[in-house]
Amino acid sequence: MQEEALKILEKYWGFREFRPQQLEVVASILEGKDSLTLFPTGGGKSICFQVPAMIKEGICVVVSPLISLMEDQVNSLQQKNIKAMAITGGIAYAELDRNLDNCIFGNYKFLYLSPERLQQEIVRERLKQMNVNLIAIDEAHCISQWGHDFRPAYRNISGLRDILPDTPIAAFTATATKEVVKDICEQLKMEDPAIHQKSFERTNLQYEVVKTEDKYFRLTQLLKDDSAIIYVRSRNATQEISQFLNKNGITAAAYHGGMKKEDKSKRFEDWLTNKTSVMVATTAFGMGIDKPDVRTVIHIDLPESMESYFQEAGRAGRDGRPSRAIILTNAADVPVLKNQFLNNLASVEDIKLLYRKLNAYFRIAYGEGENTEHDFNFSEFCHHYHFNSHKAYNALRLLDRCSILRLSQNYQKKTEIQVLLSGGHLDNYLDENPRYANLLRTILRNYGGVFENLISFNITSVAEKSRLPEHECIRIFEQLHEKEIIEFHLSKHDASITFLVPREDDSTINAVAGFIREYNKTKREKIEAVLNFVQNDSECKQVQLLKYFGEKNPPACGKCSVCKKENKELSRDDMNEIYLGIVRILKKGPKDSREIISHLDYPETAILKVLSLLCEKDILDRTPNNKYKILNK
Repeated sequence: MQEEALKILEKYWGFREFRPQQLEVVASILEGKDSLTLFPTGGGKSICFQVPAMIKEGICVVVSPLISLMEDQVNSLQQKNIKAMAITGGIAYAELDRNLDNCIFGNYKFLYLSPERLQQEIVRERLKQMNVNLIAIDEAHCISQWGHDFRPAYRNISGLRDILPDTPIAAFTATATKEVVKDICEQLKMEDPAIHQKSFERTNLQYEVVKTEDKYFRLTQLLKDDSAIIYVRSRNATQEISQFLNKNGITAAAYHGGMKKEDKSKRFEDWLTNKTSVMVATTAFGMGIDKPDVRTVIHIDLPESMESYFQEAGRAGRDGRPSRAIILTNAADVPVLKNQFLNNLASVEDIKLLYRKLNAYFRIAYGEGENTEHDFNFSEFCHHYHFNSHKAYNALRLLDRCSILRLSQNYQKKTEIQVLLSGGHLDNYLDENPRYANLLRTILRNYGGVFENLISFNITSVAEKSRLPEHECIRIFEQLHEKEIIEFHLSKHDASITFLVPREDDSTINAVAGFIREYNKTKREKIEAVLNFVQNDSECKQVQLLKYFGEKNPPACGKCSVCKKENKELSRDDMNEIYLGIVRILKKGPKDSREIISHLDYPETAILKVLSLLCEKDILDRTPNNKYKILNK
């Protein structure tokens, strides 16, 4: 078997040997064992199931959460003359029927499906007719309620066990704690699974937590011409930061889910071919993308969990060369992180209230509503009942996870706007047509990137802020659309709700109250772990990461921000050197803190501390435009 596996590896992938531990995974799959493989990002997980699937007779069913990931893998296999197919969304029933028949009769080796596809009866019935040699599950942490990216649809995967009871399951993930590993195995009904785990140590990665009050300026110091990813949490920030970098001579592009497909493809291709150095993106970007020469990954915002941070940081240095994973942070980040992820957690009482109001909103009688589907305007619902939209959304997601309802967000039906005039021309137009000014300026104040792309927005919120009735806002937007001042698409419904159980109010929620409390507790623990990682300046960053994932006595890396001792207390001699350096720089004329920091090879916090002390002692003063100068006495 080993000899045959090596022949397949060389014939189709051009490698003469496997990477460490890959062969053990291949061997356990060929022996027909269930297995769970935990390899870090870039560890070569796909080859581990693709090679044995090529050896065994029949077809391998691959369950994957991302369409782009499926399409990339299918394209790669097809280029190797391996018959592979991905069944993604938006295809007609007749085409789906034909594709499934091809998998039964057409000698296909790989069928890629999303977990949502497994809910379709036609898919489940045809799988029974296929000679399935392996079920491979990518991003397996998504099946665990304690994982960082739990997706309710992943629960459907366990149903494959009933359809194909004799087919082995091979699950793969880059990040999982011991608790999540146990949960994955239980959810997939694995029998005595083989667990294959590499150390999460990435010897070529240098983890750094950099404390800075001026994140944008620090980016200009950290970034060169090498390929990089900057992760941010908002679409607006992708636009702002990419524009800032381009103005400072660093080629950068914004990338987020609200962009048109053709714009995404163009920007991604430019970055992939290094025409653009830096991709400024929201955190979904990068999953399944094999760009080996990313030298730097920077987080402008604190990550929401150590698992997501490890995955995102791991997209640097996949070619094995020295690379950096940097978090830029300051004291303001902590309340922001807590407000976004902790203050908006929905308690059991919050969910009881929302569930009652949801039933009232759709006029569902007590004991009824099971399996009924309703169009749902989320922002209108929140406005009607004065709900905090973030907390209400989290409550709906939890009700979905608990199988009380199914929330289907219709991303094809968003209320969107794009301003078609340039900034200067728009100002002139609004001066001449003041009746439109209040509404459009409300959009400009609250939504970034509105000149570059179609941006989805909350029309109820905009109506409130502009102090106009919602119907009047819609009328104005439609007039501006007709005049080709803006492009405007209105959606009355941005989601649908399917109630899965009869309405029983508090009794319905009481049955899942334990899970809700445990989920919120886990979420708090994940945020605390991130804060501990960022604030712990005494223990090697790599050691902190590896301990989080359960590794015993990991070695210090010798190169992270702690090991380099950038955060240690500076000696009196160091402080004196900084003082002399500042004076030397300022003798040439007033300079702002950015200019001073860029000329001194000391930590920013230490330089700012010395500047503050020198101002207190009246050695330095500030000019009206906030530059430092030597005070003449």
